[in-house]
Amino acid sequence: MLEEEYNPSRWTLFRQQQRRAELSERPFSYEIRAAEESDLADIREIYNYYVTNSVVTFDEKKWSLAKWRDKFAYLQKQKMPFLVAESPTGQVLGYALVQPWAGKSAFRFTVEDSIYLGHASSGKGLGRALLEALIAACEANGIREIVAVISDKGAEGSLVLHEKLGFVEVGRMGRVGFKFGRWLGTVYLQKSLKPTKKRGLFGRLRDSPDDTRADADAD
Repeated sequence: MLEEEYNPSRWTLFRQQQRRAELSERPFSYEIRAAEESDLADIREIYNYYVTNSVVTFDEKKWSLAKWRDKFAYLQKQKMPFLVAESPTGQVLGYALVQPWAGKSAFRFTVEDSIYLGHASSGKGLGRALLEALIAACEANGIREIVAVISDKGAEGSLVLHEKLGFVEVGRMGRVGFKFGRWLGTVYLQKSLKPTKKRGLFGRLRDSPDDTRADADAD
């Protein structure tokens, strides 16, 4: 570049465009690992975006960090899988967890899943990777059934993802939620697992129903 052609503002703009191009060319990479308490601030921001901007969650008020800490402690106590996808720079890109399907003890082998991605991380295969990892973690923990409860509006991608990974629609409920001035329904999907660990949930060690029946037949 000739000295008379040099323009500081043009050169700055050129360098900014070059940096953006370099960033866009970097491969999308991440590590899926167990969630830690230090991840909760990022998890809160991810979830609260959907609370205020979508109907994929029926929550209408943002979650506080204290509320997430309580949930994290509860899921750890119940030994429920709670995963995050972390970027090479340490940012949480998305998370996936399961929680008890209901409080009654007979439901102890059944859970409900929840998966949310950072707004910039969608459409890159991360949702599938998280759900696959979550399913594997559930099977390792002795869980037998996963239920997904998905909004019937605005969550088409989630429905397709669950169906691709073997979830089957088992029912619908119409007009059970009201958010942003419109009525919303829910779609229920279910997937049966093949647990590799013979362990009950809610702090109870016990054989699964199939194992108990097998022992009885052997007698």
